[in-house]
Amino acid sequence: MLDNVTINQLRAFVAVCDQGSFSGAARKLGRAQSAISHAVKALESAFDVELFDRDTRKAQLTAAGRSLLPDARAVISRTEEMKTRAGSIARAGAPQVSVAVDVYFPRAHLIESLRTLQAEFPTAAINLRITTMQGGERLVLEKMCALAVTIQNVPEVSPDAVERHWLCEAEMVTLCAPSHPLASTPKSIPVDEFGRHVQIVVTDNQPEAEKTQQGVAGKRLWLVNDLGAKRDLLKAGLGWGHMPRHLVGEDLVGGELVELERRAWHLGPLVFVISQRRGYDLSPCESRLVELLGKP
Repeated sequence: MLDNVTINQLRAFVAVCDQGSFSGAARKLGRAQSAISHAVKALESAFDVELFDRDTRKAQLTAAGRSLLPDARAVISRTEEMKTRAGSIARAGAPQVSVAVDVYFPRAHLIESLRTLQAEFPTAAINLRITTMQGGERLVLEKMCALAVTIQNVPEVSPDAVERHWLCEAEMVTLCAPSHPLASTPKSIPVDEFGRHVQIVVTDNQPEAEKTQQGVAGKRLWLVNDLGAKRDLLKAGLGWGHMPRHLVGEDLVGGELVELERRAWHLGPLVFVISQRRGYDLSPCESRLVELLGKP
């Protein structure tokens, strides 16, 4: 029965192959030769095949033995890998990272950061939430996430319980579709003119979320809770709005969106911060992720 196959039997089989004899395998593994012979016979019984030709003085593999040897090596290799990983977990615990990331954060950089983190911490378990506005800090406050990538000018949920640290910046642009009236304005556009047209604004689902809206020019607002929906509405010519340049670069190059010049209205970069509970000590894995995210 294959269920009776043990790793020690496989080790004995591979050792005999590598050493060329049962006595050599016994010396290699530090076991009695009779124990090696018994392990190989038990393996042959479980597989219901002969692994070695008993008619020769040396340990000569049969056709079945040659076919099964690579599989035995693979099982032993994976077992060693598992033991190493288990030892790492036993010593330091399995790294866990729970992080909420604002939807405006550059997605390509987030993915590249996680790819690097996975290579450096292969046993790490990642809990990733994509949020908007105050959503990330609420998850931190509720201990659903240890960290949150938050936009700096979004009001803090609980300054006494959550602290922020600067992370990085992203350029913002103001734009609309080529068919929108603002696209045909020959000069830089004042705030009042922007206010005469519908502005598409991303908000979240929290109560009184409208109080956290930034860069608003007037009262004619369409609120959406999804950044992709905002981009689609802008491309459809249904309004104007602000977007991170990294999200609309292809649309600008392709002419599906046009950048608008603002007059006497400065729109600074989008500043991202790391939010965490006060007094919380980051693990090496979490510290490394913060370091990676801070280098877009």
